[in-house]
Amino acid sequence: MLFRFRVPLLAFAAAAVVASCSSGSSKPPRFAAPKPEPWRASTERACLKSGQVRPSRYVVPRSSLGGPSGGVASCGAYRPFVVSAADNGRVRLQPSATLRCPMIPAFDRWIRDVVAPSADRWLGSHVVKVRVASSYGCRPINHKRGGKLSEHGRANAIDISAFELADGRIVNLKRGWRGPKSERRFLRTVHRGACNIFTTVLGPNADRFHHDHFHFDLARHGRTGTYRVCR
Repeated sequence: MLFRFRVPLLAFAAAAVVASCSSGSSKPPRFAAPKPEPWRASTERACLKSGQVRPSRYVVPRSSLGGPSGGVASCGAYRPFVVSAADNGRVRLQPSATLRCPMIPAFDRWIRDVVAPSADRWLGSHVVKVRVASSYGCRPINHKRGGKLSEHGRANAIDISAFELADGRIVNLKRGWRGPKSERRFLRTVHRGACNIFTTVLGPNADRFHHDHFHFDLARHGRTGTYRVCR
């Protein structure tokens, strides 16, 4: 079931993970005070144990990013992966994305079940590459010093700015969202479809910070962690 909420940016920020990364500087802290979130470690370890994600030439394990241990908040992930292609290598990621385990099957599902059929229907061609605007980065939401830590700081988010088709066309979020009819329909379809897979989906209608890309993550919202943000 798709849940739609009109959530102010401040409310979204409050729901996001918080952490503090020491820079050794006398400047104000980059992030707000951290809080324990045990679900992060448990969901990542459960994903790793399940075998949903298997190393391959497209999905390469990398060393820990200093991720959660015992529920202590920090930037990073326990055992992240560098992903250069989705859906068994059918769709390239440029550049490669650094993601925690649960994000990988979610992204594969979006590519396979939403993006591929939508491209065939509205654009008459296959998507062969997606452009990654951002994946892992130890930073606050929207780069605002003193704010909450972005899900990017947990390798729990990915931003997509464009799609490249087999026939050479490029569908760019910045131009295509209000561009030709076929591109508008494609982009809105893949945006809506993402809301059934990710817990946070932000696009050009969300705010000025997302005017040129989609943001997807698997943050937990609300007390039960069952709410979804779709804007």
